Amino acid sequence: MLPDTKMHPLTTRPSNKSGLKTLPVVIIGNGPSGICLSYLLSGYTPYFKRHSVHPHPILQRKLEEAPEVSILDQDLEYLSEGLEGRSHSPVALLFDTLQRPDTDFGGTAESVLTWWQEPDRAIPHLVLGRNAPGGAWHSIEGSMVTLSRGEWMGLPDLPFKEWLKQKKRGLRNNRATAQDIAQYYQHYVKRKGLHKNFKCGTVVTSVRKVSAETRKDLQEDGDSLWSSNEQRAEVFQVDGFFKTVEGDKEPFSIYAENVVLATGTYDNPTWLGVQGENLSYVHHQLSALEEAVKNNSVGIMSDPVLIVGAGLTAADAILFAHHCNIPVIHVFRRRVSDPGLIFNQLPKMMYPEYHKVHQMMKEQTAACAGPYERYISLPEHHVLSFGKDKKCIFQDKNGCQKAYKISMALVLTGSNPNLSFLPNDGIDLAMDSEQPVNPKRNPIDVDPFTYECTQEKGLYALGPLAGDNFVRFVQGGALAVASSLLKKANKNPP
Repeated sequence: MLPDTKMHPLTTRPSNKSGLKTLPVVIIGNGPSGICLSYLLSGYTPYFKRHSVHPHPILQRKLEEAPEVSILDQDLEYLSEGLEGRSHSPVALLFDTLQRPDTDFGGTAESVLTWWQEPDRAIPHLVLGRNAPGGAWHSIEGSMVTLSRGEWMGLPDLPFKEWLKQKKRGLRNNRATAQDIAQYYQHYVKRKGLHKNFKCGTVVTSVRKVSAETRKDLQEDGDSLWSSNEQRAEVFQVDGFFKTVEGDKEPFSIYAENVVLATGTYDNPTWLGVQGENLSYVHHQLSALEEAVKNNSVGIMSDPVLIVGAGLTAADAILFAHHCNIPVIHVFRRRVSDPGLIFNQLPKMMYPEYHKVHQMMKEQTAACAGPYERYISLPEHHVLSFGKDKKCIFQDKNGCQKAYKISMALVLTGSNPNLSFLPNDGIDLAMDSEQPVNPKRNPIDVDPFTYECTQEKGLYALGPLAGDNFVRFVQGGALAVASSLLKKANKNPP
């Protein structure tokens, strides 16, 4: 059982440490990774569905070897061996192919998993998040459509398409809107009875190891799930504050045997590091453009909006501006034909709107006017400075400089996770411990079959922090973590 509300860890101030019990697991982040892990830690257990046939014959044979044993209790390394797909994580590929057996080939084979709720296998845990369940999906403009196919956004045992049908809506070009996704995640938490594990409106400010000897109540507490040989000399202290309805900040301090980092990467937009970037007309989030349109501070007659970047967020900004007839100057460092450019990797049929942006980037350069009004593309350029007079200076690959007067700038060149609550911003946990954590270039170094940090036992990382950047693949990480935690708690059957 979770602690009752009177003893809820978040309602106790840090000064009252002696009365606090140690939770087995605290999850930081309540997006899809945190939700999926909470589901698995709440006693929901996946088994191979009898008489179902997986299109992968070797995997089918392995699944038939022990159908009475939960997937959580099986050897994940053995099951995932030989699987190939769009993720580098073997367990991510395993869980995805069990839930959506042939989806990459356009198939619609049903999941080969069946779910049983086994309350005696539940592990008490708490999920902390700033927003409502769904995490960053609540801060994305609601009408934006997902890059992934809609059915790939679903969580275990509640297909997204089924939920959408009940709402009497369908997928647009097989894709879903951000608003639908955010609502689905909230509904999932409620429907699966997970809400009692979630504490929203919380900001974590510090996670550090403390000696269990200083925690007298640890020795007195006989309720620990972990067997005596697993009892650690150190536990994690998680500090932060809870934002009340009145706007006050209520501090909290929780002790945990294990901490799971599932915070995603949307917290810290990347800066260019150029002169004038901190001026008030320079922004680093798409929402600033939406706000400016609402306030009528930019429009058809205003100076162009500068959009910097060549990823999907930059493309979303261009589409939004184009829809509102706002003039745009689009600056990016790569060549339009660069194979590393995301537009060169997306099927044209499935992503017509991004293909349109790519066409604009190709055909509407400053050097040659194309068919698209109010848009200029500056490939292989970079920003040198932003002036107080709203003049922006660019430089091309040959060193030639040019200046443009703009109304506002959107620097949309990616984002990094905010791990300021960890010692040294979590850099020591990364694959390259000399560089900041980055989901694509430098994720946290984790064991591929448990997702436990190699540098810190008891600390786990999920989702983009561990290099899994798509919802369909973050769920395998949750499976790996849940399997590891169940082993530690001796809740795996022999």
